[in-house]
Amino acid sequence: MALGWYHDNLTRHAAEALLLSNGQDGSYLLRKSNEREDLYSLSVRGKDSVKHFHVEHTGTSFKFGFNEFSSLKELVMHFANQPLIGSETGTLIVLKHPYPRQVEEPSIYESVRVHTAMQTGRTESDLVPNAPSLGTKEGYLIKQGKIVKSWKTRWFTLHRNELKYFKDQTATEPIRALDLTECSAVQFDYSQERVNCFCLVFPLRTYYLCAKTGIEADEWIKILRWKLSQIRKQLEERNATLRS
Repeated sequence: MALGWYHDNLTRHAAEALLLSNGQDGSYLLRKSNEREDLYSLSVRGKDSVKHFHVEHTGTSFKFGFNEFSSLKELVMHFANQPLIGSETGTLIVLKHPYPRQVEEPSIYESVRVHTAMQTGRTESDLVPNAPSLGTKEGYLIKQGKIVKSWKTRWFTLHRNELKYFKDQTATEPIRALDLTECSAVQFDYSQERVNCFCLVFPLRTYYLCAKTGIEADEWIKILRWKLSQIRKQLEERNATLRS
């Protein structure tokens, strides 16, 4: 399939991880369903979750619910103007941003090479080559001080194996850069008087951070844990190579 947003071997789990960590409201991709040969799955990100819809290929057309389309382009055009009903709660999801099959970092949870994120409102033929690579994240978090246990809002950026924090989003020099190869664990933390907290465990210090919402905290934890799993995987591969 020649579509730029078709991801042949992507699993449901990996599609969710990709769209949540690197997509935005309205990002979508098409992947092969593992249920039947003639089925595809359209994975679409809503505000804070990913919904999956079956698309059946009859050979001459594509069936989606009660609708039938002569091409996938026609299907996308239809739902770009008419929202999909995304859940039992009636969440509306619109197909806005095709998520391209372009390469920069290894994909989440599998060895397929994937995907550069797209900037808002760009079309499939207008991809941005320097868009953020997979596995990058940034945003404000509240951090507990090391000596004085007060909480301060800091701007955090995650790129490759480094988590940096700055005084605010406009600062050019980080206060500190944390090397994730030295981090042993990332977990939810319930020891603080605040909610939506998690911690990063390093040999000499545990960093306590809080997000505005539980969903945001969960996104940070998921992507940081994925980074740690990738680091361990690379280390194991390196050790195996040395042994052989």
